[in-house]
Amino acid sequence: MTTFPDRLSNDERSPFYNAELLERGVGIKFNGKERTDVSEYCVSEGWIRVPAGNSKDRFGQPMTIKLKGKVEPFLPE
Repeated sequence: MTTFPDRLSNDERSPFYNAELLERGVGIKFNGKERTDVSEYCVSEGWIRVPAGNSKDRFGQPMTIKLKGKVEPFLPE
């Protein structure tokens, strides 16, 4: 059983970025449903960040929104 970090991001500029774990693959269940569009999560605070459509910020990064609920990371099969 793999222990997941409390917080993980797929943005290389973030201090919560972990390339080794992301290469293996991480799945996220949010409020009991599997989500494939999560860019960052925090288990202890109970939130995920997902892109807000196709909109970009002034640096060309996707705009994100924070959704609150139960977060469960897992290793996909």
